[in-house]
Amino acid sequence: MIERDNNPKTFRDYVRLFFTGGAMGAADIVPGVSGGTMAFILGVYEDLLNAIKSVDLQVIKLGLQLKIREVMEIVPWRFLLALGTGILLTILTLARVLSSIMDSDPEYLFSFFFGLVLASIIAIGAKIDQWQPVIIGSMVAGAAIAVLIVTRTPSRIEPTTLNLFFSGMIAIMAMILPGISGSFILLIMGQYDNVLDAVSNFEIVSILAVGFGAILGLMLFSRVLSWLLNRYHMPVIALLVGFMIGSLWKIWPWKETLETDIDRHGHEYAVREANRLPEFITSEFAFAFLLFLIGFLLVTYIDHQQSRTNPVMVLFRRRNRQPVQ
Repeated sequence: MIERDNNPKTFRDYVRLFFTGGAMGAADIVPGVSGGTMAFILGVYEDLLNAIKSVDLQVIKLGLQLKIREVMEIVPWRFLLALGTGILLTILTLARVLSSIMDSDPEYLFSFFFGLVLASIIAIGAKIDQWQPVIIGSMVAGAAIAVLIVTRTPSRIEPTTLNLFFSGMIAIMAMILPGISGSFILLIMGQYDNVLDAVSNFEIVSILAVGFGAILGLMLFSRVLSWLLNRYHMPVIALLVGFMIGSLWKIWPWKETLETDIDRHGHEYAVREANRLPEFITSEFAFAFLLFLIGFLLVTYIDHQQSRTNPVMVLFRRRNRQPVQ
């Protein structure tokens, strides 16, 4: 992975990063969808890893000494500011809307994201030019790991300071991996509700525990992932694509609830679900399929604008150019 100056240079760069952050924020709100997937789709994934990796002990030391100018020379703060603003504003403005859709019509929301992720698998998978056994094995392993994670039954763990610290560290690692949702990891670890409560009630100790865990997880895991991408680029890309393939199991729009439980607030939630086929001859399915197509075509178009080699667009144009017999 080549490190480069990833600070935005033009107003268009700022706008692109802002909306990329918005897409990441929207994805992070939905359990089962990862903000890392959106970063991967929209071409800022490796830039994001480099930006996170730039925050090291030297930067922290300079920050504690209030040497702000030196910190700003090392950290690509304009990149992080544009991306972070998009993430934060989207979460603040869309959280209630998306939560409402999740409660009332989850199949519509998941249909859109299913189209996004499926198109991303095709677009990124097409960039793997050598299908050697190690590449195929990495992709299969990634898909298997993701399916194992997203089909696990949520557990109940006491929200001690140490448990919250490790939950924050593990969840943030998942959040920057395409295909694995950090919020879903918190749900599996039995801490999703606890973290939301801590934020809502402004429980400083719990918030700091999760926050410091997340910071440490980001600093460590971004370096590990960056090192792997530098040395084993294609196998790691195949592994990440595998994660995205496995995540399709979780974001399949049509579910059947097999088992429910009651949280400590008295709200019922699904513990185990099974995927099912939709009722095809309905207006609801037609609208869900339309949202799927919009998501699929949106990613396909964006990828083709960046690479000019998207396989779906190339195939479509090739067929249109064939002479009529």
